[in-house]
Amino acid sequence: MASGLPSTAGLARFCQKLKRLKPLEEATMETSLQRCLSALDLTLLGVGAMVGSGLYVLTGTVAKEITGPAVIVSFTVAAVASLLAALCYAEFGARVPRTGSAYLFTYVSMGELWAFVIGWNLVLEYVIAGAAVARAWSGYLDAMFDHHIRNFTEAHVGIWQVPLLARYPDFLAASILLLASTFVSCGARVSSWLNHTLSAISMVVILFIIILGFVLARLHNWGEEEGGFAPFGFSGIMSGTATCFYAFVGFDVIAASSEEARNPKRDVPLAIAISLGLAASAYILVSTVLTLMVPWHSLDPNSALADAFYQRGYSWAGYLVATGSICAMTTVLLNGLFCLPRIIYAMAADGLFFQAFAYVHPRTQVPLVGILVFGVLTALVALLLDLEALVQFLSIGTLLAYTFVAISIIVLRFQKAPLSSSPSPASPRPAAKEYNSFSDHIELVGTEQVPAPEPGQLRPALRPYLGFLDRCSPGVAVASAICVLVASAITLGCVLIFGDSALHLPRWGYILLLLLCGIMFLLSLLVLGAHQQQRQQDTFQIPMVPLIPSLSILLNICLMLKLSYLTWVRFSIWLLIGLLVYFGYGIWHSKENQRELPGVTITRYVVFPSGSLEETVQVVQPPSQVPAQEPSSP
Repeated sequence: MASGLPSTAGLARFCQKLKRLKPLEEATMETSLQRCLSALDLTLLGVGAMVGSGLYVLTGTVAKEITGPAVIVSFTVAAVASLLAALCYAEFGARVPRTGSAYLFTYVSMGELWAFVIGWNLVLEYVIAGAAVARAWSGYLDAMFDHHIRNFTEAHVGIWQVPLLARYPDFLAASILLLASTFVSCGARVSSWLNHTLSAISMVVILFIIILGFVLARLHNWGEEEGGFAPFGFSGIMSGTATCFYAFVGFDVIAASSEEARNPKRDVPLAIAISLGLAASAYILVSTVLTLMVPWHSLDPNSALADAFYQRGYSWAGYLVATGSICAMTTVLLNGLFCLPRIIYAMAADGLFFQAFAYVHPRTQVPLVGILVFGVLTALVALLLDLEALVQFLSIGTLLAYTFVAISIIVLRFQKAPLSSSPSPASPRPAAKEYNSFSDHIELVGTEQVPAPEPGQLRPALRPYLGFLDRCSPGVAVASAICVLVASAITLGCVLIFGDSALHLPRWGYILLLLLCGIMFLLSLLVLGAHQQQRQQDTFQIPMVPLIPSLSILLNICLMLKLSYLTWVRFSIWLLIGLLVYFGYGIWHSKENQRELPGVTITRYVVFPSGSLEETVQVVQPPSQVPAQEPSSP
């Protein structure tokens, strides 16, 4: 081999590093964070994260510019797609009660590289989301004072006309982000209390909007004289659905907070289901009354609800709406700043991100460095950058995370149960019964049963008909079916989205390609369904696997394909930056990489409930250095 070129064995080891899995046995209830959140706390976290600027800003923007009154359908489809993903998050959150959300779920099932990609995209998603919500918060407050704040800033600072920069620096948005970061750094209980108070005010205002809105409703605003119910057609509804995903990105804050939940196995699935149902109901009902109160084309996209009441002669209600919107958007800020540092903390604790972000304050038991650094970073983004071109990052990051979590559910269901499920040396197995007498041997023979098939094996009842699947190596049939499932979902999504436009297919070609992709998708589902799955009685599990995760994958891919090509270009640039971070730092400092190196000292910091910080050191010896046990004397 030429000098300087890597060997085949070296490339194989390098590829193995990219596929390293985080052991499931590490996802225990032991944590350095404080387990203090109840089911109500988690539910209000989810509601507060979902019902914010999406309700007060996004509803009017989508209704006027993308869908018309059919925004109701867009929110419904987005809620159904989010429900499919939420079920996947609920199972993982109950089974893996650790912080990290989609990043952690991908790490335990698909490998280190994919986990880093998801975590890296979640970082960008939360930074842009926090900055965008802070800008909307600032705009609503400024509107209550007749834009005096904006006029004062433009008069004394000037108007910027620089690409990628905002029209003027938004000091108010940056200030509220720094203030929210301060509250979050005080601990989970302080954040939860403030979230409860603001969420209660927001829900009262939403009830007021719905009740008064139905009183003022005019059905002719959906009539043909105003353009009809769906003036932009099916394409507009699907584009609106992709945009409306911004409204439902918040339920993953519940999964990200599972490490601080008192009873994550019960509370996480319950909180995700209730919070998503409440948020979906609020969006659908508010968008209904909004488009019934005034014609959709007369909406002000910047402050649609307040303007709708103003058009109907209820200007006093606009101030109440603005107050509710500020409370709702403040809860979104709190929850985003609550979740983002915990994802960074999970990545740093695993060694994939800089170790300083794994520090947990001994008194408040929160990842303080992550809160402060990314709180300031989000404030700078809100202060300086033009966010209009970046907001679609929210949809692509969320949809990609949903897709990987759904794939992870399928992968994990067909994997063998981890070895940690067996008793550890500290807790030995129960003593086995000894069979000495003749009657005992008869009892043993009479009760002997055929062992149940392991996950990933073909179901016994189907072996006479599908025995050819058993001829493959263990796991090959399942892995191949998952690959075909994802590939056929991508192809099917391309045909559905681009078949009539970009691909310029004839009618017969479109139908033929649709049938072929659909058949491959269904066949992969049937092959997966023919294999045994993991069954756990003590935690929540999604019904109808692999059907529900597969539908989530297909729907998420279709919605991603509806996003603009510029969004994909910007996403690719951000992804390349992340890969530089991973290959320059993460792959070499990964905790899984340290396990593979002999003689490496691993330092862990454990924060106990009393507040004390204890450093533990573990030295991993190579097999050749492990002292051999002396044979026992006779």
